[in-house]
Amino acid sequence: MSLFLIAALPFLGAVFPALLIRAGRNAAASAAGLTSFLALAGLLIHIPSVMRGDVVTARFDWIPGLGLNANFMLDGLGFLFALLILGIGLLIILYARFYLSREDPMGQFYTYLLLFQGAMVGIVLSDNVLLLLIFWELTSLSSFLLIGYWKHLPEGRQGARMALAVTGSGGLAMIAGMLILGNIVGSYDLSVILQHKELIQASPYYMPALILILLGCFTKSAQFPFHFWLPHAMAAPTPVSAYLHSATMVKAGLFLMARMWPVLAGTDAWFYIVATTGLVTMLIGACIALFKDDLKALLAFSTVSHLGLVTMLLGFGTKIAAVAAIFHIINHATFKAALFMTAGIIDHETGTRDIKRLGGLRHLMPITFTIGTLAALSMAGLPPLNGFLSKEMMLEETVHTTWLHSHYLVPGLALLAALFSAAYSFRFVGHVFLGPQRSDYPAHPHDPPVGLWLAPAFLVVLVVLIGLYSNAIVGPLVAVVSSAVIGGEKLPYYSLKLWHGFTPALYMSAVATLGGLFLLSMHRKGEQLWNALPRPEAKTIFDAVIGALTAISRRVTDTLHNGVISRYAIIMITFTVGLGYYAYSTGTIGPQTRDPLPPQIIPVIGWICLIGATLAIMWFHRNRLLSLVLIGVVGLIVSMAFNYLSAPDLALTQISVEVVTMILLLLSLNFLPTDTPWDSSAVRRWRDAAISVVAGIGSGALVYALMLRDFAFPTISDFHLANSYKGGGGTNVVNVILVDFRGFDTFGEIIVLGIAALIIFALTESVLATNVRGYLLNRKPHWPQSGDSHPLMMVVVTRMMMPIALMVGAYIFFRGHNQPGGGFIAGLIVAIAYLMQYMASGYTWAIERQRFYYHGTIGWGVLIAAATGLGAWFNERPFLTSDFGYINWPPLEEFEWATAMLFDTGVFLAVLGAVMLALDSLSRFAWQPGMAQEFPMDINPLRDDPPEDEEPQKEQV
Repeated sequence: MSLFLIAALPFLGAVFPALLIRAGRNAAASAAGLTSFLALAGLLIHIPSVMRGDVVTARFDWIPGLGLNANFMLDGLGFLFALLILGIGLLIILYARFYLSREDPMGQFYTYLLLFQGAMVGIVLSDNVLLLLIFWELTSLSSFLLIGYWKHLPEGRQGARMALAVTGSGGLAMIAGMLILGNIVGSYDLSVILQHKELIQASPYYMPALILILLGCFTKSAQFPFHFWLPHAMAAPTPVSAYLHSATMVKAGLFLMARMWPVLAGTDAWFYIVATTGLVTMLIGACIALFKDDLKALLAFSTVSHLGLVTMLLGFGTKIAAVAAIFHIINHATFKAALFMTAGIIDHETGTRDIKRLGGLRHLMPITFTIGTLAALSMAGLPPLNGFLSKEMMLEETVHTTWLHSHYLVPGLALLAALFSAAYSFRFVGHVFLGPQRSDYPAHPHDPPVGLWLAPAFLVVLVVLIGLYSNAIVGPLVAVVSSAVIGGEKLPYYSLKLWHGFTPALYMSAVATLGGLFLLSMHRKGEQLWNALPRPEAKTIFDAVIGALTAISRRVTDTLHNGVISRYAIIMITFTVGLGYYAYSTGTIGPQTRDPLPPQIIPVIGWICLIGATLAIMWFHRNRLLSLVLIGVVGLIVSMAFNYLSAPDLALTQISVEVVTMILLLLSLNFLPTDTPWDSSAVRRWRDAAISVVAGIGSGALVYALMLRDFAFPTISDFHLANSYKGGGGTNVVNVILVDFRGFDTFGEIIVLGIAALIIFALTESVLATNVRGYLLNRKPHWPQSGDSHPLMMVVVTRMMMPIALMVGAYIFFRGHNQPGGGFIAGLIVAIAYLMQYMASGYTWAIERQRFYYHGTIGWGVLIAAATGLGAWFNERPFLTSDFGYINWPPLEEFEWATAMLFDTGVFLAVLGAVMLALDSLSRFAWQPGMAQEFPMDINPLRDDPPEDEEPQKEQV
């Protein structure tokens, strides 16, 4: 199965649970399970290639100019994490089906889960750092939805916000680090970056890139001091906790450190930052976990501790430490997912997660007791379970690690952390399952149905089997994955077996086990001491920081963004002028290379008219109607200038936009006061005038200086002129640029135009639902109203011009690829023809004859344009690349057919729909029920004053 399909399946499948929930909970769960199963099956197909050490790739150049390629690769490391994500995800889907209550929206849950699963699979399969960053941020967003799934719980909403704030902030830092890394290498493809270790580590930007990337990893994997968000995320349903915090989200940071290990590891900076952070996190998380009474909180801090363990191993920078890190990632995923699901079973069946309200459950819940005990003992690192093996390897590596010339600091602290780890693991077993039965359980405890315990039982079986037969079950996989982590180099000798003889690691493990039992026996006194000790509360600090940042942001926003546009303009213009002056005073300007053309009378007259109209707008700006007329004059002069300078396309577009804009603004002014009130003092007006004059002179001087000199770089116009016909099949370079070379820009513009029209419609709907409309209709007009609202001459002329305008629009449309014109201009011309019908005969008359909805017109335009662009993909061409050919249909002459015409059709429909929807929305402000007239014009001599020998005739509409 293609890597593209494996990465896309969770996203495609996310739609079905939300739809199939109407068919029942089983249907939604089956759809989610089938999606994960298919993706997992597609992954397993590649086992032979991966185990041979091959790298499976899939490449697609998406936006090559930006280095953003949709490239995927599957090596040992990606295979392991994808296997954990999809395999444990499948078990979580089964578990969640029986865990969630009937009140919980299960379809929504599975949709969120699959979205998150797809984002995680995308991270581990990405071969492009920009694509990886997209998936990285998607995990933050989708985990926000999962953690806050129980929206009715305040702690759930706060935990989701906290997780998003911390991991999202780290993600922003990581974006900067990855961009620096790509800039150093000259490529954003991971497969290329991983081959340039010496270049990266020799770069002066190595340290900034390292710190920024590690910030992203540490925040995602809950490393100190960013560890506090993970326990608060436990407010999510247990299936979410089991999935996110055992095999997926918190492992993303570990994955990225392992992925970047070949090029970032091996330096003192890597060792002291990564290994120290991991060691501190491992110790702090284990210590806090021992004194947590909530089962999920205990497991959350134990997860923090074990994530720190893996981070520390990766930070050591040795090959054996990398092997130990990979082995523990596998082991931790198995026993920690089983423990989270066990905690969920206990909460589900007893009604509480409070350890102090539990105890004595081994006889009441024997299946749960067996599962939870085996998983907890593996977490404690007892033989013959898998946790013992990777813990032994970790302790052995600490013995050989020196920190600031000390041979005892790292192994001593690691031993202390292992001791606390054993203690909280023993507490999970002893205080929950052992001891006498109680009579005050919130609910009568009993083992759950098989649907709840089957998934953790499967994982516990793996815990035991990996511990007993590690070489046979996971040995080859660990070797392949470790080889991928260290960059394909040869692995040193190691052995995944239970007995290595009497080694320092064995003695340390024994001390940790016995010390853990001792700490458990002293837990009550230790808890009293723990509660008496002053210690910072991470949540309190986080809330205080967020509160301070919010207050600062509000103050800045209230000061700068107070809704006064003139203030925004002054700040922006002043800053721009200052920046320009700094550039001019500190930089150099080249010698003049061009002579100005001699002035001619027509441009001079046009320039004088333009300046005069602009000054008149400033002087008469309080008179809105006159200002609008003067703005139209400016637009007309600009369009004439375009035409004079041999830019007929721009001239046609400018004058068409001016006409449409004038009509819409005139309609809007009908509901506004005729004059703008004085809102600025004389001092402020003189200040604004001075800033405007300085900015205008500076801009004019800059443009004049540029026109008198050659450009520093070759212009792209030569490329467009040379390739307009060969590449786009058109001789009108402007149109070919719009529909081919820069088609993506045009596509975005028609989307924005459609959105603007829809916003106008939405605002109109909201206003019409209030008393504002009544006020507008009942206001007294400022000018005398004509008694002839729909004049005869205007109606007749617009009827006569309608087919002519449509024909002109069609002519402009079809000629656009080779002559001035195109879909945008044609859309405006046809829109003007329709606008005139509204103006001549009124809104009611026109709307009764409307045969299509303008919303649909916009939608169809965008869809047709998108479909045209997608068609290029099927021909293995970049998005929106046009194709063309020549057709000979007798008796017609041979003519050209280009796919750009389909794209232009989409542009035409989107522009037409947007303009008409805006007109329709604004017209409804003046429309009143019962305004419909029998005739399209107010006065008709043939109807109102017929000859005496004729009967009055019914007017033909």
